[in-house]
Amino acid sequence: MFVTDEHRSKHWIVLAVVLAAEVMDLLDATIIAIAGPSIRADLGGGTAFLQWLAAGYTLAFAVGLVTGGRLGDLFGRRRMFLAGAAGFTLMSLLCAVAPGPAALVVCRVLQGLAGAVLIPQGLGLIKAAFPPEQLGAAFGAFGPVMGLSAVCGPILAGVLVDADLFGTGWRMIFLINLPVGLATLVGAALVLPRTRSTGNGLDLPGTALLGAALVLLVYPLVQGRELGWPWWAWASMAASLPMFWVFQRYERSRQRAGRTPLVEPSLLAKRRFNAGLLVGLIFFAGLMGLTLILSVWMQTGLGFSPLRAGLTQSPWAFGTALGAVGGHVLSARLGGRRLIVGGTAVLGLGVAGLLVTLAATDGPVTSVRLLPALLVLGLGMGASMAPYFDIVLAAVDEHEVGSASGTLTAVQQIGGAIGVAILGTAFFSWSGTESALTRVLWLELGLLALAGGLSFLLPRRAREEATEEKELVTVG
Repeated sequence: MFVTDEHRSKHWIVLAVVLAAEVMDLLDATIIAIAGPSIRADLGGGTAFLQWLAAGYTLAFAVGLVTGGRLGDLFGRRRMFLAGAAGFTLMSLLCAVAPGPAALVVCRVLQGLAGAVLIPQGLGLIKAAFPPEQLGAAFGAFGPVMGLSAVCGPILAGVLVDADLFGTGWRMIFLINLPVGLATLVGAALVLPRTRSTGNGLDLPGTALLGAALVLLVYPLVQGRELGWPWWAWASMAASLPMFWVFQRYERSRQRAGRTPLVEPSLLAKRRFNAGLLVGLIFFAGLMGLTLILSVWMQTGLGFSPLRAGLTQSPWAFGTALGAVGGHVLSARLGGRRLIVGGTAVLGLGVAGLLVTLAATDGPVTSVRLLPALLVLGLGMGASMAPYFDIVLAAVDEHEVGSASGTLTAVQQIGGAIGVAILGTAFFSWSGTESALTRVLWLELGLLALAGGLSFLLPRRAREEATEEKELVTVG
Protein backbone atom coordinates (compact mmCIF):
# COMPACT_ATOMS: atom_id res chain seq x y z
CA MET A 1 0.00 0.00 0.00
CA PHE A 2 1.57 3.29 -1.10
CA VAL A 3 0.54 6.77 -0.02
CA THR A 4 1.89 10.15 -1.05
CA ASP A 5 3.13 12.59 1.61
CA GLU A 6 0.49 15.20 0.78
CA HIS A 7 -2.20 12.90 2.14
CA ARG A 8 -0.35 12.51 5.46
CA SER A 9 -1.06 16.14 6.38
CA LYS A 10 -4.78 15.49 5.99
CA HIS A 11 -4.94 12.39 8.14
CA TRP A 12 -7.26 13.83 10.79
CA ILE A 13 -9.76 14.79 8.09
CA VAL A 14 -9.46 11.24 6.75
CA LEU A 15 -10.37 10.00 10.23
CA ALA A 16 -13.39 12.31 10.34
CA VAL A 17 -14.60 11.04 6.95
CA VAL A 18 -14.22 7.40 7.98
CA LEU A 19 -15.97 8.02 11.30
CA ALA A 20 -18.83 9.78 9.50
CA ALA A 21 -19.38 6.65 7.42
CA GLU A 22 -19.21 4.42 10.50
CA VAL A 23 -21.71 6.59 12.37
CA MET A 24 -24.07 6.65 9.38
CA ASP A 25 -24.03 2.85 9.21
CA LEU A 26 -24.42 2.36 12.97
CA LEU A 27 -27.31 4.81 13.25
CA ASP A 28 -29.08 3.19 10.31
CA ALA A 29 -28.82 -0.19 11.99
CA THR A 30 -30.05 1.01 15.41
CA ILE A 31 -32.79 3.53 14.69
CA ILE A 32 -34.93 1.16 12.65
CA ALA A 33 -36.09 -0.64 15.82
CA ILE A 34 -37.59 2.59 17.19
CA ALA A 35 -39.10 3.69 13.88
CA GLY A 36 -40.42 0.24 12.90
CA PRO A 37 -43.92 0.48 14.44
CA SER A 38 -44.47 3.91 12.84
CA ILE A 39 -43.32 2.59 9.47
CA ARG A 40 -45.70 -0.35 9.69
CA ALA A 41 -48.58 1.88 10.74
CA ASP A 42 -48.01 4.02 7.64
CA LEU A 43 -47.16 1.41 4.99
CA GLY A 44 -49.07 -1.56 6.33
CA GLY A 45 -47.64 -5.06 6.20
CA GLY A 46 -47.55 -7.86 8.74
CA THR A 47 -45.31 -8.37 11.73
CA ALA A 48 -42.79 -10.14 9.48
CA PHE A 49 -42.29 -6.78 7.77
CA LEU A 50 -40.87 -5.37 11.01
CA GLN A 51 -38.45 -8.27 11.24
CA TRP A 52 -37.31 -7.88 7.63
CA LEU A 53 -36.59 -4.17 8.15
CA ALA A 54 -33.86 -5.16 10.59
CA ALA A 55 -32.88 -8.64 9.39
CA GLY A 56 -32.75 -7.75 5.68
CA TYR A 57 -30.13 -5.08 6.28
CA THR A 58 -27.95 -7.10 8.67
CA LEU A 59 -28.14 -10.27 6.57
CA ALA A 60 -27.06 -8.47 3.39
CA PHE A 61 -24.34 -6.63 5.30
CA ALA A 62 -23.01 -9.88 6.77
CA VAL A 63 -22.94 -11.81 3.49
CA GLY A 64 -21.24 -8.97 1.61
CA LEU A 65 -18.80 -7.90 4.32
CA VAL A 66 -15.80 -10.10 3.54
CA THR A 67 -16.26 -9.64 -0.22
CA GLY A 68 -16.46 -5.88 0.35
CA GLY A 69 -13.08 -5.96 2.05
CA ARG A 70 -11.60 -7.97 -0.82
CA LEU A 71 -12.98 -5.45 -3.32
CA GLY A 72 -10.96 -2.79 -1.52
CA ASP A 73 -7.84 -4.92 -1.84
CA LEU A 74 -8.45 -5.48 -5.55
CA PHE A 75 -9.62 -2.08 -6.78
CA GLY A 76 -8.36 0.30 -4.12
CA ARG A 77 -9.93 1.25 -0.80
CA ARG A 78 -10.57 4.86 -1.78
CA ARG A 79 -12.51 3.83 -4.89
CA MET A 80 -14.59 1.26 -3.00
CA PHE A 81 -15.23 3.70 -0.13
CA LEU A 82 -16.61 6.22 -2.62
CA ALA A 83 -18.71 3.55 -4.34
CA GLY A 84 -20.06 2.27 -1.02
CA ALA A 85 -20.85 5.77 0.28
CA ALA A 86 -22.62 6.68 -2.97
CA GLY A 87 -24.64 3.46 -2.92
CA PHE A 88 -25.53 3.86 0.75
CA THR A 89 -26.69 7.44 0.23
CA LEU A 90 -28.72 6.53 -2.86
CA MET A 91 -30.38 3.61 -1.07
CA SER A 92 -31.21 5.91 1.86
CA LEU A 93 -33.07 8.16 -0.57
CA LEU A 94 -34.91 5.21 -2.09
CA CYS A 95 -35.82 3.92 1.39
CA ALA A 96 -37.25 7.35 2.21
CA VAL A 97 -39.52 7.38 -0.85
CA ALA A 98 -40.47 3.68 -0.76
CA PRO A 99 -44.20 3.35 -1.57
CA GLY A 100 -44.80 0.07 0.23
CA PRO A 101 -43.38 -2.66 2.51
CA ALA A 102 -41.82 -4.80 -0.25
CA ALA A 103 -40.04 -1.85 -1.86
CA LEU A 104 -38.67 -0.70 1.50
CA VAL A 105 -37.34 -4.16 2.40
CA VAL A 106 -35.62 -4.47 -1.01
CA CYS A 107 -34.02 -1.05 -0.54
CA ARG A 108 -32.89 -2.02 2.97
CA VAL A 109 -31.21 -5.15 1.57
CA LEU A 110 -29.44 -3.08 -1.10
CA GLN A 111 -28.47 -0.55 1.56
CA GLY A 112 -26.90 -3.37 3.57
CA LEU A 113 -24.88 -4.48 0.54
CA ALA A 114 -23.68 -0.90 0.02
CA GLY A 115 -22.68 -0.75 3.68
CA ALA A 116 -20.73 -3.99 3.21
CA VAL A 117 -18.67 -2.27 0.51
CA LEU A 118 -18.26 0.96 2.49
CA ILE A 119 -17.39 -0.08 6.05
CA PRO A 120 -14.49 -2.57 5.50
CA GLN A 121 -12.40 0.12 3.81
CA GLY A 122 -12.19 2.38 6.87
CA LEU A 123 -9.42 0.76 8.90
CA GLY A 124 -7.20 0.25 5.86
CA LEU A 125 -7.60 3.90 4.84
CA ILE A 126 -6.68 5.07 8.33
CA LYS A 127 -3.58 2.86 8.34
CA ALA A 128 -2.60 4.31 4.97
CA ALA A 129 -3.15 7.92 6.06
CA PHE A 130 -1.61 7.99 9.54
CA PRO A 131 2.03 7.70 10.57
CA PRO A 132 2.59 4.64 12.80
CA GLU A 133 3.10 6.70 15.95
CA GLN A 134 -0.38 8.24 15.63
CA LEU A 135 -2.36 5.12 14.75
CA GLY A 136 -3.17 4.43 18.40
CA ALA A 137 -4.80 7.83 18.81
CA ALA A 138 -6.73 7.38 15.56
CA PHE A 139 -8.11 3.98 16.48
CA GLY A 140 -8.80 5.22 20.01
CA ALA A 141 -11.33 7.67 18.60
CA PHE A 142 -13.56 4.84 17.39
CA GLY A 143 -14.74 3.70 20.83
CA PRO A 144 -16.09 7.03 22.14
CA VAL A 145 -17.64 8.00 18.80
CA MET A 146 -19.36 4.64 18.35
CA GLY A 147 -20.49 4.66 21.98
CA LEU A 148 -21.97 8.14 21.63
CA SER A 149 -23.71 7.10 18.42
CA ALA A 150 -25.21 4.07 20.15
CA VAL A 151 -26.54 6.30 22.94
CA CYS A 152 -27.94 8.91 20.56
CA GLY A 153 -29.36 6.53 17.93
CA PRO A 154 -32.66 5.56 19.62
CA ILE A 155 -33.20 9.13 20.84
CA LEU A 156 -32.53 10.56 17.38
CA ALA A 157 -34.99 8.12 15.85
CA GLY A 158 -37.67 9.13 18.32
CA VAL A 159 -37.05 12.85 17.77
CA LEU A 160 -37.18 12.55 13.98
CA VAL A 161 -40.33 10.43 13.89
CA ASP A 162 -42.20 12.49 16.49
CA ALA A 163 -41.15 15.83 14.98
CA ASP A 164 -42.68 14.88 11.61
CA LEU A 165 -40.50 17.47 9.88
CA PHE A 166 -42.13 18.78 6.69
CA GLY A 167 -44.69 16.00 7.02
CA THR A 168 -42.07 13.31 6.39
CA GLY A 169 -42.71 11.29 9.56
CA TRP A 170 -40.56 8.15 9.70
CA ARG A 171 -39.04 8.88 6.29
CA MET A 172 -36.77 11.47 7.90
CA ILE A 173 -34.69 8.71 9.52
CA PHE A 174 -33.47 7.89 6.01
CA LEU A 175 -33.47 11.43 4.62
CA ILE A 176 -31.08 12.50 7.39
CA ASN A 177 -28.47 10.29 5.70
CA LEU A 178 -28.49 12.45 2.56
CA PRO A 179 -26.52 15.47 3.88
CA VAL A 180 -24.24 13.18 5.89
CA GLY A 181 -23.67 10.92 2.90
CA LEU A 182 -23.02 13.79 0.50
CA ALA A 183 -20.59 15.42 2.94
CA THR A 184 -18.83 12.07 3.33
CA LEU A 185 -18.56 11.70 -0.44
CA VAL A 186 -17.11 15.18 -0.91
CA GLY A 187 -14.65 14.73 1.95
CA ALA A 188 -13.63 11.29 0.70
CA ALA A 189 -13.02 12.56 -2.83
CA LEU A 190 -10.81 15.36 -1.51
CA VAL A 191 -8.69 13.71 1.18
CA LEU A 192 -8.74 9.92 1.08
CA PRO A 193 -5.39 8.40 0.12
CA ARG A 194 -5.07 6.32 -3.03
CA THR A 195 -3.90 2.75 -2.48
CA ARG A 196 -2.66 0.12 -4.89
CA SER A 197 -4.42 -3.19 -5.25
CA THR A 198 -3.01 -6.13 -3.32
CA GLY A 199 -5.81 -8.69 -3.56
CA ASN A 200 -5.79 -11.95 -5.53
CA GLY A 201 -9.38 -12.68 -6.46
CA LEU A 202 -12.94 -12.72 -5.20
CA ASP A 203 -14.74 -15.80 -3.90
CA LEU A 204 -18.09 -15.04 -5.50
CA PRO A 205 -19.28 -18.69 -5.54
CA GLY A 206 -18.48 -18.94 -1.82
CA THR A 207 -20.41 -15.73 -1.17
CA ALA A 208 -23.38 -17.09 -3.14
CA LEU A 209 -23.34 -20.41 -1.26
CA LEU A 210 -23.18 -18.69 2.13
CA GLY A 211 -25.94 -16.28 1.15
CA ALA A 212 -28.15 -19.12 -0.07
CA ALA A 213 -27.64 -21.09 3.15
CA LEU A 214 -28.56 -18.08 5.28
CA VAL A 215 -31.65 -17.26 3.22
CA LEU A 216 -32.80 -20.89 3.46
CA LEU A 217 -32.56 -20.56 7.25
CA VAL A 218 -33.77 -17.02 7.94
CA TYR A 219 -36.57 -16.61 5.37
CA PRO A 220 -38.83 -19.38 6.75
CA LEU A 221 -38.09 -18.28 10.33
CA VAL A 222 -39.47 -14.83 9.55
CA GLN A 223 -42.29 -15.73 7.14
CA GLY A 224 -43.31 -19.13 8.44
CA ARG A 225 -45.57 -17.92 11.26
CA GLU A 226 -47.68 -15.61 9.08
CA LEU A 227 -48.06 -18.37 6.46
CA GLY A 228 -49.14 -21.00 8.98
CA TRP A 229 -45.80 -22.89 8.94
CA PRO A 230 -46.21 -24.67 5.58
CA TRP A 231 -44.15 -27.79 4.84
CA TRP A 232 -41.69 -25.89 2.66
CA ALA A 233 -40.70 -23.68 5.60
CA TRP A 234 -39.46 -26.70 7.54
CA ALA A 235 -37.87 -28.17 4.40
CA SER A 236 -36.05 -24.89 3.76
CA MET A 237 -34.62 -24.73 7.27
CA ALA A 238 -33.52 -28.37 7.01
CA ALA A 239 -31.92 -27.69 3.61
CA SER A 240 -29.79 -24.90 5.09
CA LEU A 241 -27.65 -27.45 6.96
CA PRO A 242 -26.37 -29.33 3.87
CA MET A 243 -25.93 -25.97 2.15
CA PHE A 244 -23.59 -24.84 4.94
CA TRP A 245 -21.74 -28.15 4.51
CA VAL A 246 -21.41 -27.56 0.76
CA PHE A 247 -20.06 -24.08 1.52
CA GLN A 248 -17.28 -25.33 3.77
CA ARG A 249 -16.37 -28.12 1.34
CA TYR A 250 -16.15 -25.59 -1.48
CA GLU A 251 -13.91 -23.35 0.63
CA ARG A 252 -11.51 -26.24 1.21
CA SER A 253 -11.40 -27.15 -2.47
CA ARG A 254 -10.83 -23.51 -3.40
CA GLN A 255 -7.87 -23.27 -1.06
CA ARG A 256 -6.38 -26.51 -2.40
CA ALA A 257 -6.64 -25.04 -5.90
CA GLY A 258 -4.48 -22.12 -4.77
CA ARG A 259 -7.28 -19.53 -4.80
CA THR A 260 -8.27 -17.26 -1.92
CA PRO A 261 -11.31 -18.58 0.00
CA LEU A 262 -13.97 -16.43 1.63
CA VAL A 263 -13.16 -18.09 4.98
CA GLU A 264 -9.83 -19.76 5.72
CA PRO A 265 -10.66 -23.49 6.09
CA SER A 266 -7.92 -23.87 8.71
CA LEU A 267 -10.03 -21.70 11.03
CA LEU A 268 -12.68 -24.41 11.13
CA ALA A 269 -10.16 -26.81 12.74
CA LYS A 270 -9.67 -24.55 15.75
CA ARG A 271 -11.89 -25.54 18.66
CA ARG A 272 -11.53 -22.26 20.54
CA PHE A 273 -12.16 -20.14 17.48
CA ASN A 274 -15.27 -22.16 16.66
CA ALA A 275 -16.40 -21.71 20.26
CA GLY A 276 -15.88 -17.97 19.79
CA LEU A 277 -18.03 -18.01 16.67
CA LEU A 278 -20.82 -19.81 18.52
CA VAL A 279 -20.59 -17.42 21.48
CA GLY A 280 -20.80 -14.43 19.14
CA LEU A 281 -23.63 -15.94 17.11
CA ILE A 282 -25.76 -16.66 20.19
CA PHE A 283 -24.79 -13.47 22.04
CA PHE A 284 -25.61 -11.08 19.22
CA ALA A 285 -28.69 -13.06 18.22
CA GLY A 286 -30.12 -12.51 21.67
CA LEU A 287 -29.22 -8.84 21.87
CA MET A 288 -30.37 -7.78 18.40
CA GLY A 289 -33.59 -9.71 18.79
CA LEU A 290 -34.24 -8.18 22.21
CA THR A 291 -33.61 -4.67 20.88
CA LEU A 292 -36.39 -5.06 18.32
CA ILE A 293 -38.79 -6.74 20.75
CA LEU A 294 -38.42 -4.09 23.46
CA SER A 295 -38.94 -1.27 20.96
CA VAL A 296 -42.09 -2.86 19.56
CA TRP A 297 -43.40 -3.74 23.03
CA MET A 298 -42.89 -0.22 24.37
CA GLN A 299 -44.78 1.36 21.49
CA THR A 300 -47.51 -1.19 20.79
CA GLY A 301 -47.87 -2.67 24.28
CA LEU A 302 -47.25 0.33 26.54
CA GLY A 303 -48.37 3.01 24.11
CA PHE A 304 -45.07 4.93 24.27
CA SER A 305 -44.35 7.45 21.52
CA PRO A 306 -41.22 6.79 19.42
CA LEU A 307 -39.38 9.54 21.34
CA ARG A 308 -40.34 8.14 24.72
CA ALA A 309 -39.35 4.64 23.62
CA GLY A 310 -35.97 5.97 22.48
CA LEU A 311 -35.40 7.86 25.72
CA THR A 312 -36.46 4.83 27.76
CA GLN A 313 -33.84 2.69 26.02
CA SER A 314 -31.07 5.28 26.42
CA PRO A 315 -29.91 3.83 29.81
CA TRP A 316 -29.24 0.57 27.97
CA ALA A 317 -27.08 2.35 25.39
CA PHE A 318 -25.38 4.50 28.05
CA GLY A 319 -24.65 1.41 30.15
CA THR A 320 -23.17 -0.32 27.10
CA ALA A 321 -20.76 2.57 26.49
CA LEU A 322 -19.83 2.71 30.19
CA GLY A 323 -19.42 -1.05 30.41
CA ALA A 324 -17.15 -1.08 27.35
CA VAL A 325 -14.85 1.54 28.89
CA GLY A 326 -14.72 -0.34 32.19
CA GLY A 327 -14.30 -3.62 30.36
CA HIS A 328 -11.09 -2.49 28.68
CA VAL A 329 -9.65 -1.65 32.11
CA LEU A 330 -10.80 -4.86 33.81
CA SER A 331 -9.76 -7.14 30.95
CA ALA A 332 -6.06 -6.75 31.75
CA ARG A 333 -6.67 -7.60 35.42
CA LEU A 334 -9.23 -10.38 35.20
CA GLY A 335 -8.48 -11.84 31.80
CA GLY A 336 -10.77 -11.53 28.84
CA ARG A 337 -12.51 -14.87 29.27
CA ARG A 338 -13.51 -14.13 32.86
CA LEU A 339 -14.78 -10.73 31.81
CA ILE A 340 -16.90 -12.22 29.02
CA VAL A 341 -18.38 -14.79 31.40
CA GLY A 342 -18.92 -12.18 34.12
CA GLY A 343 -20.35 -9.64 31.70
CA THR A 344 -22.76 -12.22 30.33
CA ALA A 345 -23.86 -12.97 33.90
CA VAL A 346 -24.46 -9.25 34.54
CA LEU A 347 -26.40 -9.09 31.28
CA GLY A 348 -28.51 -11.96 32.56
CA LEU A 349 -29.14 -10.03 35.77
CA GLY A 350 -30.43 -7.15 33.66
CA VAL A 351 -32.85 -9.45 31.84
CA ALA A 352 -33.89 -10.96 35.18
CA GLY A 353 -34.44 -7.41 36.43
CA LEU A 354 -36.86 -6.81 33.57
CA LEU A 355 -38.73 -9.98 34.54
CA VAL A 356 -38.93 -8.85 38.17
CA THR A 357 -40.10 -5.39 37.09
CA LEU A 358 -42.90 -6.87 34.99
CA ALA A 359 -43.96 -9.25 37.76
CA ALA A 360 -43.86 -6.64 40.53
CA THR A 361 -45.71 -3.88 38.67
CA ASP A 362 -49.45 -3.80 39.26
CA GLY A 363 -50.18 -0.66 37.26
CA PRO A 364 -48.69 0.56 34.00
CA VAL A 365 -44.99 -0.02 33.41
CA THR A 366 -43.20 3.33 33.35
CA SER A 367 -39.85 4.40 31.92
CA VAL A 368 -38.46 5.01 35.41
CA ARG A 369 -39.29 1.48 36.53
CA LEU A 370 -37.47 0.02 33.53
CA LEU A 371 -34.37 2.20 33.97
CA PRO A 372 -32.37 0.13 36.54
CA ALA A 373 -32.74 -3.16 34.68
CA LEU A 374 -31.89 -1.58 31.31
CA LEU A 375 -28.81 0.11 32.79
CA VAL A 376 -27.56 -3.19 34.25
CA LEU A 377 -28.30 -4.91 30.95
CA GLY A 378 -26.17 -2.32 29.16
CA LEU A 379 -23.28 -2.61 31.62
CA GLY A 380 -23.16 -6.37 31.09
CA MET A 381 -23.39 -6.00 27.33
CA GLY A 382 -20.55 -3.48 27.16
CA ALA A 383 -18.29 -5.46 29.49
CA SER A 384 -18.86 -8.66 27.51
CA MET A 385 -18.21 -7.05 24.14
CA ALA A 386 -15.04 -5.18 25.17
CA PRO A 387 -12.61 -8.15 25.07
CA TYR A 388 -14.56 -10.38 22.68
CA PHE A 389 -12.65 -9.82 19.43
CA ASP A 390 -9.19 -9.86 21.04
CA ILE A 391 -9.95 -13.03 22.98
CA VAL A 392 -11.32 -14.98 20.03
CA LEU A 393 -8.49 -13.84 17.75
CA ALA A 394 -6.00 -15.22 20.30
CA ALA A 395 -7.03 -18.67 19.07
CA VAL A 396 -5.77 -18.13 15.50
CA ASP A 397 -2.35 -17.89 13.87
CA GLU A 398 -0.93 -14.60 12.66
CA HIS A 399 -1.58 -15.26 8.96
CA GLU A 400 -5.23 -16.06 9.72
CA VAL A 401 -6.04 -12.85 11.62
CA GLY A 402 -7.41 -10.99 8.59
CA SER A 403 -9.80 -13.76 7.58
CA ALA A 404 -10.74 -14.43 11.21
CA SER A 405 -11.56 -10.76 11.86
CA GLY A 406 -13.83 -10.57 8.83
CA THR A 407 -15.48 -13.85 9.80
CA LEU A 408 -16.14 -12.64 13.36
CA THR A 409 -17.70 -9.39 12.16
CA ALA A 410 -19.86 -11.26 9.66
CA VAL A 411 -20.98 -13.75 12.33
CA GLN A 412 -21.95 -10.81 14.56
CA GLN A 413 -24.28 -9.54 11.82
CA ILE A 414 -25.56 -13.03 10.97
CA GLY A 415 -26.36 -13.60 14.63
CA GLY A 416 -28.30 -10.34 14.69
CA ALA A 417 -30.40 -11.38 11.68
CA ILE A 418 -31.11 -14.83 13.14
CA GLY A 419 -31.97 -13.30 16.52
CA VAL A 420 -34.45 -10.90 14.97
CA ALA A 421 -36.00 -13.85 13.13
CA ILE A 422 -36.21 -16.21 16.13
CA LEU A 423 -37.10 -13.83 18.97
CA GLY A 424 -39.32 -11.75 16.72
CA THR A 425 -41.25 -14.81 15.58
CA ALA A 426 -41.58 -16.03 19.18
CA PHE A 427 -42.83 -12.65 20.40
CA PHE A 428 -45.34 -12.15 17.61
CA SER A 429 -46.57 -15.74 18.02
CA TRP A 430 -47.36 -14.99 21.67
CA SER A 431 -48.41 -11.37 21.13
CA GLY A 432 -52.04 -12.16 21.87
CA THR A 433 -51.13 -13.03 25.46
CA GLU A 434 -50.07 -10.80 28.34
CA SER A 435 -47.00 -12.97 28.93
CA ALA A 436 -45.50 -12.53 25.44
CA LEU A 437 -42.57 -10.37 26.60
CA THR A 438 -42.05 -12.50 29.72
CA ARG A 439 -41.67 -15.63 27.60
CA VAL A 440 -39.22 -13.91 25.26
CA LEU A 441 -37.17 -12.73 28.24
CA TRP A 442 -36.94 -16.29 29.53
CA LEU A 443 -35.82 -17.37 26.07
CA GLU A 444 -33.22 -14.60 26.17
CA LEU A 445 -31.95 -15.88 29.53
CA GLY A 446 -31.55 -19.32 28.00
CA LEU A 447 -29.49 -17.91 25.13
CA LEU A 448 -27.28 -15.98 27.56
CA ALA A 449 -26.74 -19.08 29.69
CA LEU A 450 -25.68 -21.02 26.59
CA ALA A 451 -23.33 -18.24 25.46
CA GLY A 452 -21.85 -17.96 28.96
CA GLY A 453 -21.24 -21.70 29.15
CA LEU A 454 -19.51 -21.79 25.77
CA SER A 455 -17.34 -18.85 26.84
CA PHE A 456 -15.35 -21.20 29.10
CA LEU A 457 -13.92 -22.74 25.91
CA LEU A 458 -12.33 -19.42 24.88
CA PRO A 459 -8.66 -18.51 25.48
CA ARG A 460 -8.10 -17.01 28.94
CA ARG A 461 -6.35 -13.88 27.71
CA ALA A 462 -5.89 -12.13 24.40
CA ARG A 463 -2.13 -12.71 24.42
CA GLU A 464 -2.38 -16.41 25.21
CA GLU A 465 -0.92 -18.67 22.52
CA ALA A 466 -3.44 -21.20 21.26
CA THR A 467 -1.10 -24.21 21.20
CA GLU A 468 -3.94 -26.71 21.16
CA GLU A 469 -5.32 -25.34 17.93
CA LYS A 470 -1.89 -25.21 16.32
CA GLU A 471 -1.46 -28.93 17.04
CA LEU A 472 -4.83 -29.66 15.44
CA VAL A 473 -3.84 -27.84 12.27
CA THR A 474 -0.46 -29.63 12.18
CA VAL A 475 -2.09 -33.04 12.58
CA GLY A 476 -4.73 -32.16 9.95
